[in-house]
Amino acid sequence: MDAEERVGGMMAAANPPRNGEGDRPKAGGGGSRQAPQQLHRPETYTARKLRREMSLPEVILWQHLRGSQLGVKFRRQHPIGNYIADFYCSPLRLVIEVDGQAHNMGNRPMQDVSRDNFLNENGYKVLRIAASDILKDVNSVIGSIAAIAGDPLHHQPAAGGPPPRAGEEPKP
Repeated sequence: MDAEERVGGMMAAANPPRNGEGDRPKAGGGGSRQAPQQLHRPETYTARKLRREMSLPEVILWQHLRGSQLGVKFRRQHPIGNYIADFYCSPLRLVIEVDGQAHNMGNRPMQDVSRDNFLNENGYKVLRIAASDILKDVNSVIGSIAAIAGDPLHHQPAAGGPPPRAGEEPKP
């Protein structure tokens, strides 16, 4: 009994696990560690997948929106509630949806109306852009988005900033 000792009628290992040994994979690779499901919402995983699988019109539009090229930051495939916005601008609370052919089929138009209602009720502005418009003339589409992004009435006032000019007072 040199490697094991008898304790209370049971065999015990001579070198029991210490400091959490044995309760997780050893360092050095091989196994992948999955994040526990309760830490992340399912929409987060779906959004990550959609970022890897963007359609051609979404990729083209993203090339023009990324990096604050319009003066505001956009995020792609951003979860909002139970929905995932194709593109989202937080300071403007602007959601941009790229609508392809699938948005005209089956019950999809009803789902889009329900989604738009949810977003509007929660203070988001939704801009729907046809995928064909992006493929035909992306510069025109970017111009439309830039007009909204550059419109001072859509920006939130800076804390402690100067008062609004005459005629630009916020409505009660």
